[in-house]
Amino acid sequence: AGQAACGAMLDVESGYGKFIGLSAMPSSQVIYGIVIMFTLSGIGVSDNSAPGLLGIGLLTGIALMYSAIYQGQAVAACINASKNKPEVFGLSIAPAAIVEGFAVFAFVFALVLGQQIAA
Repeated sequence: AGQAACGAMLDVESGYGKFIGLSAMPSSQVIYGIVIMFTLSGIGVSDNSAPGLLGIGLLTGIALMYSAIYQGQAVAACINASKNKPEVFGLSIAPAAIVEGFAVFAFVFALVLGQQIAA
């Protein structure tokens, strides 16, 4: 997405901020991962809880990684589309927002499952 933003800035005369803002969109998955890490690290680790915590952390990390990759691709497509046709900017963000929704689902599921292990 960052590479697409840089390329788009070479082709347009204004509107650089929206390209830069969009290219940062996939970084939200890092924030979700950090919150999950701190939440799971606050749960007491025992012989019984360790496998569950490892599974939640590992699988959620993989889900967030793939979500960030695909969101980056969606954002890059959005930048390229809106560079050539600026009036579709708002509509072209929708696929990236949908991918963000799946990252939020993984985030919420990890938090809920982590609390179930703690109980």
